Amino acid sequence: MGPALMRRGLRFAWVPAAVLLAVAPAAAAERYALVVSGANGEPRYVEQYAAWREALVAALRETLQFPAGHITTLFDGGTDAQAATAAGVRQAIDRLRTKLRSDDLLLIVLIGHGTYDGLEAKFNLVGPDLSASEWAALLKPLPGLLVMVDSTAASFPYLERLAGPRRIVITATDSPAQRFDTVFPEYFIKALTDPGADLDKNHRVSVWEAFLSASLGVRRYYEQRGQLATERALLDDNGDGLGREAGGEGQDGAAASRVYLDAAVVGAAPTDEELLSLLQKRATLEIDVEDLKQRRPIMTPEEYDKEFERLMTELARVSREVRRRQKT
Repeated sequence: MGPALMRRGLRFAWVPAAVLLAVAPAAAAERYALVVSGANGEPRYVEQYAAWREALVAALRETLQFPAGHITTLFDGGTDAQAATAAGVRQAIDRLRTKLRSDDLLLIVLIGHGTYDGLEAKFNLVGPDLSASEWAALLKPLPGLLVMVDSTAASFPYLERLAGPRRIVITATDSPAQRFDTVFPEYFIKALTDPGADLDKNHRVSVWEAFLSASLGVRRYYEQRGQLATERALLDDNGDGLGREAGGEGQDGAAASRVYLDAAVVGAAPTDEELLSLLQKRATLEIDVEDLKQRRPIMTPEEYDKEFERLMTELARVSREVRRRQKT
């Protein structure tokens, strides 16, 4: 077990401003994407994974305006260059290595099944799987800014293995013990092009805003079904491999809030840093309120009322600050 698995509570880290600036350029010179939809397994997953994969590719092409030749898709059933095999992944990354430059951006999204054997987390492919350590070795030589999204079960160890400078790593779970199928990919893909995810209303959705929106969507999914959430997504963008939940405290998110996957928008409203911080705080408090409602059955009435009052008081305070800032 690595140090990050033993230090879940230590999520506060001072990060030099220069590091944040290096992670989040104003606009990447070129944008590339690698979408890997792994082994389907049972027949019931074939349609679901295909729908997510196609929705993501459509969002990248049509809304985010990635050049068609810059999007590589691998999937179960794909032939030759599109096969979701370990060899197919290696070949795709080798091709990207010849194209990427230091100021480019690469988005990698893994859709499918993930497993953890007590030592390594693995992403299930057709044939031999690739472990988090193997992914880390493949991606280490790549230049540019990497946004890595492992949307599968048991994906948490990828956070520790892949975190580093100029890396934004998102996992669908905060523990390798979370082995149930995830719904995070559905909400993350939707958030990339959802105007409602644009907290600061600058007509762009940052990676952090998409992460927040997806996390809230996942929690609502379980709440509406009367179930405790079996997945909690994490994001790491300061390289410490610890990560931060959408409703948690910590330094992660500062860089991701300044990284966009779209082409540079001419005339887009500039981000008001103070307002964005307040909006993010309000969003996380709203998530905390929904999470508290999920936990109500296992709390005493006194515990619930006390925590509910605290959250609502803080939410009201932050909302007043948001309104004040919006008027200035």
